[in-house]
Amino acid sequence: MAGGEYTVPIDPTRTQIGWIGIGVMGAAMASRLLAAGYSLSIYARTPSKAAALLSHGAHLAASPAELAASSDVIFTMIGHPSDVRNLVLDTLVPSLKPNTVIIDHTSSHPALAREIHSAAQRRHCHSVDAPVSGGDIGAREGKLAIFAGGEAEIVEWLKPLFDLLGKVTYMGSAGKGQSCKIANQVVVGGNLVGLSEGLVFAEKAGLDKKKFLGAVRGGAAGSMALELFGERMIDKDFRPGGFADYMVKDLGMAVDLGEEEGAGDEAVVLPGAGLCKQLFSAMVANGNGKLGTQGLITVIQMINSIKD
Repeated sequence: MAGGEYTVPIDPTRTQIGWIGIGVMGAAMASRLLAAGYSLSIYARTPSKAAALLSHGAHLAASPAELAASSDVIFTMIGHPSDVRNLVLDTLVPSLKPNTVIIDHTSSHPALAREIHSAAQRRHCHSVDAPVSGGDIGAREGKLAIFAGGEAEIVEWLKPLFDLLGKVTYMGSAGKGQSCKIANQVVVGGNLVGLSEGLVFAEKAGLDKKKFLGAVRGGAAGSMALELFGERMIDKDFRPGGFADYMVKDLGMAVDLGEEEGAGDEAVVLPGAGLCKQLFSAMVANGNGKLGTQGLITVIQMINSIKD
């Protein structure tokens, strides 16, 4: 980025990328930027987790401050809003050099995204809240849905990077990306409940479950959730693309924000999201919070006395 002018196109030969958060999805996303030829620096609290990326040419930063000093664009994909506040707002932003852009892919709180945006502007920097949907498969294949909030011109400038990860949609001002992700999770949660219950019903009815999926996928029951998770549920493949306890977090924000959106006719009541949160909370209470969200079927099976 020459002189911090966002009219200068992003280019692998000049744009320095920083990345924090190399979990299941973050590592796959970072690897796509590396494969495209970008210079990538990583900060990891556990450096051994960065071994695969380092072997493909990434650099290891000793601290978030060191990463901030060497980066034009910084991506973060961590866990909870409290992590975002501690790392991004309290640690990264004060260390930014002017004209740096922070992209937070974490599913977080819209109000916190607005705080980060204001704090970045005071440093003569920019921030974009850009949570994603699509799970581990979408991350590996570069087919994530990316929901972006912030300044439209900055999101447009970042498009060459976003295009390597998936399809970006500009949702509006700071925080709107996070609001879109919360609404997305309400839809995903409902789909996972329906898919789990449909498979349990099919099993109780004596149907071949894979044949059942094949029969309904071309009709109104067909969905991305079915394609991503249907056979995984049947095969008891609960490896995480997204953790169940993160779904509790996201649905909790949906329910809480719905209650905060005013009073009377302006209040937002989300009974389905509330039920989904309870079911995912039961999954976490059963000790399965670190399984993938498709593990929700275990709760429905337990309710129906179906044993593995």
